[in-house]
Amino acid sequence: MKYLIILEKSKTGYSAYSPDLPGCVSSGRTAQEAEKNMQEAIGFHLEGIREEGLDLPVPAARVSFYEVNL
Repeated sequence: MKYLIILEKSKTGYSAYSPDLPGCVSSGRTAQEAEKNMQEAIGFHLEGIREEGLDLPVPAARVSFYEVNL
């Protein structure tokens, strides 16, 4: 399964989240660090869901870009 990770610039670095995993967030000083930290957070998050005996969320988020020609 592939979960979309959104990276956003913040005042102190980058934050990250996955729309398919509410409450699963991370951050880092660089985009690469935030992405790595988020990958680890997703692993822990999914492990917790499994331990609770719940079904893993099916990834449904998609990405699309809209190009504006100015």
